[in-house]
Amino acid sequence: MTIELKTPAEIDVMREAGRVVARCLEACRAASAPGVTLKELDTAAHDVMRSHDATPAFLDYHPHFAPSPYPGVICASVNDAVVHAIPGSYRLAEGDLVSVDIGAFVDGWCGDAAISYVVGPAEAADPADLALIDTTERALYAGIAAARPGKTLGDIGAAVAGVARPAGYGMLADHGGHGVGRAMHEPPHVANEGRPGKGLKLRPGLVIAIEPMLHAGGSDDYRHDPDGWTLRTADGSRAAHVEHTIAITPDGPRILTEA
Repeated sequence: MTIELKTPAEIDVMREAGRVVARCLEACRAASAPGVTLKELDTAAHDVMRSHDATPAFLDYHPHFAPSPYPGVICASVNDAVVHAIPGSYRLAEGDLVSVDIGAFVDGWCGDAAISYVVGPAEAADPADLALIDTTERALYAGIAAARPGKTLGDIGAAVAGVARPAGYGMLADHGGHGVGRAMHEPPHVANEGRPGKGLKLRPGLVIAIEPMLHAGGSDDYRHDPDGWTLRTADGSRAAHVEHTIAITPDGPRILTEA
């Protein structure tokens, strides 16, 4: 496993890729309303990328497990879909819980991030959905806070799980974050559970994506859709997914995928 540490200048370029990703996510959230299709969200994100001369990281991506190249610019997962759902003709409804995951390249460097939100006014949302999203976000930021030089990947995983598990939520089995750089997925794997002080020691220049994926029903189990991409909670409960790409710096974690 070869891990490439990035220079400060390279991290600055990755910050530009991350800024594009953040703007794409904002565009998807703003476009989400009852009756809007997931494909329309995909188009909104692609338009933002084009306007910034960015290249979609997901489009035509073909990992070994997938039956075909990915056909979208975004992953748009609704309700019990956790991750990797293809943006198609489904029309959003008020109260849908949507998770949007986006990756983009700028000058050969990648940014990757995800958000979850409920369609429609907050006062009409199911409080259980809002609590799920809030916990997933708090788990993400706990993981980010643990990402400091001298700490370990185990510290990150322990921080994420330390928020998610006491709240009673499951976490998508066999999945987690990853290194990011010249490719969207690089080593190391960044698990959402871990033992403090164990695993790879964090060093300045390491760039990783931290991405909690929580299940409301409490189980970690999932199932595949026939499309070979979409992962759903096995019990049909709702899921939330949030993600940031961050750089380990001497001063602590630097979030690269903020607006």
